[in-house]
Parts: sequence; structure tokens; C-alpha cells
Amino acid sequence: MRTGIIGTGRIGSTLARILVAAGHQVVLANARGPQTLDPLVAELGRAASAAHPAEAADRAELLVLMVPFERVRGLLPPYAVQDKVLVDATNAFGGPGAPADLGGRGSSDLVAEWYPDAQVVKSLNTMHFETLAVAGTAPGERLAHFTAGDDVKSKEIVAGIISDLGFAPVDTGPLHSGGILQQPGGPLFNRPLTEAQALAWISH
Repeated sequence: MRTGIIGTGRIGSTLARILVAAGHQVVLANARGPQTLDPLVAELGRAASAAHPAEAADRAELLVLMVPFERVRGLLPPYAVQDKVLVDATNAFGGPGAPADLGGRGSSDLVAEWYPDAQVVKSLNTMHFETLAVAGTAPGERLAHFTAGDDVKSKEIVAGIISDLGFAPVDTGPLHSGGILQQPGGPLFNRPLTEAQALAWISH
């Protein structure tokens, strides 16, 4: 599966590296243009390419948003993500380390409003990039990555990628309620849990 990653900071670059290591192809995009991604593409090899954000969305089968939350609205033309799985891996902050006040709404609810023809899944946003880089191949029980969304098939696709990366997919439910659990200020944000711990928490 070819995954588009929009945003190539520390977390986006880390995701690209572990996806390629797991046998996936990636299309990378950022706000500065594809030429700025030449070093990363060279590092990743033939499984990676770079494009402008709309081009990456067009070429990818699944798209992951790893940009600051405030840049999501208007980032892509809506047609570019029509009928595609759009993983919202962004985090909405109102200040350094403080969750944004969204009036009780989930940040992924807003992403789904901005891109109504996409199948939005909240995932890949709760783990620090240094943990993400190594935990999937570390010995011992798998750590959990969470999925929330309203389309079962889309969540299954994302869960398959999570498994490929060496993590355990754990479903937190619908996009609104499950997404709020994962976002900054939620009980699952930046809280590494093993699969057993995560399932126990979800079922409590």
C-alpha cells in the first residue's frame, strides 16, 4: 500500500522510515516543496518519493496528516481525498503543552467537516516520535496504537498498517468519542500502553 504522509517533521519522518522498513511505499509532502525532501527520499530509497500535498494525496491510497492542527483546514483540495482513508494524526494545542479549547468537539470532528468526502480515522497521534521509531521492533509485548472512526473498513485498513509496523491496533470507537480519548487532554494521549493494558482500559 502506498501511504501519503503530509508533514515531514520528526514524527512524519519517523513514520516514513518505519513504513518503508515494513515494506510499504510512501509519498512525502510538506509545505516547503518536494525538493526539500531530497535527503529523506535518498535515505529511504526506491520505496519513497516526494510531491506537493495535493499530488501526494492523489498518488496515495491512504493519507496521513502529520502537520500542526492549525494548518489542516484548506491544506488539501477536498476532491484530492474523496473516498480515501484520511488518518488524522494531528494534535490540537492551544499553547505549549495545553490542549486547545474546541468547545467540547473533537479535533477529528473538525477534520471530518473540512474533508467531508474522506473516511477520517483518528490514529498515530498519541506516541512520542522516539518511541514510535523503535517500539515496533522491540522485544516484549506490543504497544498499542489506537483507531477511532465511523467507517469500519477504514479502521480495519489502518489497523492492518499498525500491525505491519509491529504495534497492536486497539479500537476506541466512533470518531467523536474515540477521537476525544486520543487527543491532547484525553486519557490515552502520550500514554504508552501494552496491548493488554489498552484493552483492559477500553473495557473498564
